[in-house]
Amino acid sequence: MSYKKRFTSHITTSIAAMLVLVLGLSACDQGLDNTGTLRVVLHDNPGEFQEVGIEVLRVEVNNLDDEDSGWTVLSEPNETYDLLKLVNGNMAVLADVELKAGTYRQIRLILGDGNYVVVDGETYGLKTPSAQQTGVKLNIDAQIQSGITYTLGLDFDVNKSIVKRGNAPVPDPYLLKPVIRAYAQAETGIISGVVNPYVEGTMVSTEVEGEPVSTYVEEETGAFKLIGLPAGVYDIVVDAGEDYDPVTVDDIEVVAGETTDAGVIDLVE
Repeated sequence: MSYKKRFTSHITTSIAAMLVLVLGLSACDQGLDNTGTLRVVLHDNPGEFQEVGIEVLRVEVNNLDDEDSGWTVLSEPNETYDLLKLVNGNMAVLADVELKAGTYRQIRLILGDGNYVVVDGETYGLKTPSAQQTGVKLNIDAQIQSGITYTLGLDFDVNKSIVKRGNAPVPDPYLLKPVIRAYAQAETGIISGVVNPYVEGTMVSTEVEGEPVSTYVEEETGAFKLIGLPAGVYDIVVDAGEDYDPVTVDDIEVVAGETTDAGVIDLVE
């Protein structure tokens, strides 16, 4: 064999060996890095209560269509959250964990028996028998991708979730039937602004698919944030109580991943 042929054969063999090595390393990397991060945050769509405490024992997700199997534990907070403090962008992180890449169909919150509501200075327990046994289940279809953080927002609607048991004089007259809106944070935006002057209890609200999304303004500053809004155009309503006329601001455009400033909204007596 000539020197040229031997040299060419050697180069071909070396290239083939290098390709095998590179492909092998790539396969190993994919095996090691085939995970993404799921971050679950909780906030409140406020109601007319003084406090609402929700005890979250465990957070789980499911990557199967079968509701009886496929559940993976994300976290075990074993903590009680005052939902009325989780407004204007304040959120509780329920989980922040790595998961195998793929689609997760459902999430569920396993609640404890330490749930309560404070009304007119009185504290009442909230009974949630079904939530304690099988969890509060929500459809999510979360797409977890390798190396990417997927933030799932859970918007707890307090007004719809707490139900009074008629007029019967019972020790705990309130029931907890959780109503929660789940959304992918990357697909939503925020409306922010300031209400002037600050009035305690001022509420700013809008609608998402016919359902209310609201927040109280911050103490003293009057600042507010409506979060978790899908891209679109919104009207917001500011209600500061009987001493002021409701104020409506129309046609505020929300872009996914961005905050739209509605500016200063002046109240009129």
